[in-house]
Amino acid sequence: MTGMLTRWRPLAGFGLAALVLFGLAPAVLSDFRLNLLGKFLCFAIVAVGIGLAWGRGGMLTLGQGVFFGLGAYMMAMHLKIADAELKGNDVPDFMQIAGIRELPGYWTPFTSPLVTVLAILVVPALVAFVLGLGVFKRRVKGAYFAILSQALAAAFAILLVGQQSIGGSNGLNRFRTFFGFNLNDPANKRMLFFMAAGVLLLVVALTRQLMYSRYGELLVAVRDQEERVRFLGYDPANIKVVAYVVAAFFAGIAGALFVPIVGIISPADVGIVPSIAFLIGVAIGGRATLLGPVLGAIGVAWAQSTLSENFPSGWIYAQGLLFIVVVGFFPAGVAGLIELIRRRRPRADAPRDETPDALPELEVAR
Repeated sequence: MTGMLTRWRPLAGFGLAALVLFGLAPAVLSDFRLNLLGKFLCFAIVAVGIGLAWGRGGMLTLGQGVFFGLGAYMMAMHLKIADAELKGNDVPDFMQIAGIRELPGYWTPFTSPLVTVLAILVVPALVAFVLGLGVFKRRVKGAYFAILSQALAAAFAILLVGQQSIGGSNGLNRFRTFFGFNLNDPANKRMLFFMAAGVLLLVVALTRQLMYSRYGELLVAVRDQEERVRFLGYDPANIKVVAYVVAAFFAGIAGALFVPIVGIISPADVGIVPSIAFLIGVAIGGRATLLGPVLGAIGVAWAQSTLSENFPSGWIYAQGLLFIVVVGFFPAGVAGLIELIRRRRPRADAPRDETPDALPELEVAR
């Protein structure tokens, strides 16, 4: 009976999540709040990848804004080209204002919807693969990897600011259509929310499969005892690269969904600050769990949106204080704290004459 419950519990959880996202949320939230929740779901998709790479693999990824930005900018470039074609123009509106009369060569592939989708799926993962091989094969890890990834995010944001052909510091905005659908139509906005919700569920399902597979065990082993894993004949660099690529793949998809939902992408959305914000949500939710990063990312984004409306200058301080408290006193996050309370509650009520079989578990708990 216990085995059957364990088997059906994940399916019940996914069913409940689908009911909330596809049934309850659209029924009780206004169009504005539903669109805002869609934005938060994009952040949650990024957080799932960070949870896999950091929580399970021990890689402190401070540069996920790079992969998020790659997916977002490629989608934005296609949408701007499509809008220009609808008006009969050769170049997007912001290029006309800047005096650019011909579409730059690196924009040309994004005239095709198919090429755009393939690029969103392939380019962030390919960049992460190349970077991962270069970093992990040289056994760069810990704080050095974190600093390197953060420097990469800063360099990417600075590069975008200097490129007027992709909007410069203003970024790309004012999108009117999404693959032929009018973005001003509330029904199409709901469609985008459903797309983000569906992608999030698929991402969580895929991550769960990886976590509970043979690869997931190797990833945790690399995090805890890298040299022992190497002694057993495995290459820890290859194991890390896979997690890093998967996290980048998720971030690229999230960025592509973020653009039509929010309606803008700029260097401010892909630099150091957003990358750290992704990490804070994962840390607060619980980086080593499956749902902790999702709930943490949504919770932090919701708190930022709510508190910023009332205390615009106080949110950054509150966010930093919350991160320090969680990392300093609850390193496993809220999910880890709840799990600790759940495990200790039955033992607190147990009689003092424990059976011998329970003693090893008590020793482990200590």
